[in-house]
Amino acid sequence: MFSPNTLIHFLQIDDSIKLPEKFTYPFQYTPHSLCKIASNEVQKYLENQSDIKHNFNELGKMFGVLIVKTTNNKLAYLTAFSGKIDEKTHINGFIPPIFDTLSPNNFYKQGEQKINNLTNKIKKIENSLEFKKLKNKLNKLEIDLSNELKQLKTTASNAKKERKIKRTEAKNKLSEKEFEEFSKKLDNESMEYHYKIKDFKKYSSFKILELQKEFDFLNSLKEERKQLSANLQKELHGKYIFLNAKQETKKLTSIFNDIPPAGSGECSAPKLLQFAYKNNLHPIAMAEFWWGKQPPSEIRVHKHFYPSCKSKCKPILNFMLQGLEVDENPVKNRKNIKLEIIFEDDYLLAVNKPHEFLSVSGKEIKDSVLTRMKEYLPNATGALLVHRLDMSTSGLLLVAKTTEVHKNLQKQFSNRTIKKRYIAILDGIISQKAGTINLPLFPDYNNLPHQLVCFKNGKPSITKYKVIGYKNNKTKIYLYPETGRTHQLRVHCAHHLGLNTPILGDDLYGTKQNRLHLHAEKLIFKHPITGKTIELKSKAKF
Repeated sequence: MFSPNTLIHFLQIDDSIKLPEKFTYPFQYTPHSLCKIASNEVQKYLENQSDIKHNFNELGKMFGVLIVKTTNNKLAYLTAFSGKIDEKTHINGFIPPIFDTLSPNNFYKQGEQKINNLTNKIKKIENSLEFKKLKNKLNKLEIDLSNELKQLKTTASNAKKERKIKRTEAKNKLSEKEFEEFSKKLDNESMEYHYKIKDFKKYSSFKILELQKEFDFLNSLKEERKQLSANLQKELHGKYIFLNAKQETKKLTSIFNDIPPAGSGECSAPKLLQFAYKNNLHPIAMAEFWWGKQPPSEIRVHKHFYPSCKSKCKPILNFMLQGLEVDENPVKNRKNIKLEIIFEDDYLLAVNKPHEFLSVSGKEIKDSVLTRMKEYLPNATGALLVHRLDMSTSGLLLVAKTTEVHKNLQKQFSNRTIKKRYIAILDGIISQKAGTINLPLFPDYNNLPHQLVCFKNGKPSITKYKVIGYKNNKTKIYLYPETGRTHQLRVHCAHHLGLNTPILGDDLYGTKQNRLHLHAEKLIFKHPITGKTIELKSKAKF
C-alpha cells in the first residue's frame, strides 16, 4: 500500500502473478501486472490525498513506478514524478530528484537569482520612457532611410528607361563615332546612380549603427545574462552523475555528445533507477502514466501508460540499464517479413508494407522497404520510394524504377492529385459521421517522433473522414489525408480538438495493442508513362 511516510512501498500480491523474466524495454512496452497494481495504488492516493496542493485538472503530470526486490527478497515499488509539482521537487512518498535545483543554498538557486536580477534590470530599462523614445527614434530612422532608398532606386529606374529611349533615338540620328561618345555619356550616368545607391546604403548603415550604439549598455546586459545562463547550465549538468546496474557512473555531459536537452535527468525513470541502485534494490519492471489534464499540444490521457521520452531519457536510460537483462526492442524481433508486390510494370511497382516495418532504414534498424527494393531493383535509378508510411502503419507504398517516374509521381503527390484512402478502427465511438479535421502539426523535438498540435508554428494538416460502421464500442472509419505530415492521421484522431478518439493500438497517442489499426488501403493516380488512371487496393487484415 502506498504510504507518504516512506519511499519504499511494499506490495501485497498473490503467488499467481509471475515476475517478468527481463526488465521492461522502456520505449515500447505493455505494462506488467505488477506495475498496474503499483500504479493503481499511487493513483488512489492521488485521488484522495490533501497534502499535494497542485491542481492536476489544470496541469497534468507524468508519474512512474518501479517494481524492485529488496535485499531480503521482498517485492516493493518506488514512485516518482517528472520535474516539479506545485514548484516542489520533494513530496513525501515520492523519490526525490537526483539533484535538487530548488534547494535555497545551492549554486543553482543563487545563479538563478543573479539571472533574475539581470532580467529585472533589463525589463526596467526596456519599460523606461527614455528607452521607448530611443526605440521609436530608431524605428523612424530605419523607415525614413528605407523610403529614401526606395525613392532613389525609383529615380534610377526611371532614368534607366529614359536612357534606353535616348540610346534608341540617337542610334538613328548620330554617326557611329558620335553615338559611341553619346553611349559613354549615358554609361557614366548609369554608374553615377549605381554609386549614389551604394553610398546611400553605406550612409544608412552608418546612421543606424550610430544610433544603435546607444543600446550598447542594454545589449551588454543581455550578453552577460546569456553567458551566466550558459555557465549555470554547464555547472548544473556536471552535478548529474548517473549509476547503472553495474554500479558504474557517468556524467550527464558524457552521455550526451551535444548540450543535453533542458530537464534531462528530471524525468521519473532516471530518478527511480538512481534511487534503486543507490539503495541496493534490484529493478524488476517499470511503467509511466499520465495523471491529470491533457496538455493543449501533446496527447496525454489521464491514467494512460506511455513510453519514456526519447530525446532526454533514451541516452540516459541506455546507460542506466546496463547490467540488467532488458527486453529487446519488439520491432527488432520481427523476422521473416515478406513484402507483397501487388502491382508491377516496367516503370513502377506497389508493395503492401506490413505494420511495424520501416519504410526507410533507421539508426538502429536497417531492414526496410527501401533496402528490400534496392536488392530487388539493382538497376533502378533515382530515390525509388515515392512516399512513406509510419512504421506502425500498413498498406500501399509506391516505388518508382526511374528518376523520371519518381519525379512525376512526387509531383502528383505535391499537387494533391493522387487520391489516398486509409481505413482505421478507433478505440471508441464517435458521433459525427463525416467531417474535416484541420490541426497544424509540429515536431515534438523533446520526444521525437511524437508530433504536437501547434497553431503558431505548425504546418497545415488536413484530414477528411467518413464513419463506415460501429462494433464492440469501436468505430471503423475511412480517412482521407489531404496533406502528408508525420503521424497526421494518428494525431488528428487522438487529439481532443480532432476526433478525441485514438486509433486502436496506437502506442504513442493511445493504448498499445497487438498492432496499430491503420492501413493505407487505396491509391488512385495517373500512370507517369501511359497516362492511364491506376487504381490500387489492399485489403486491411483487421
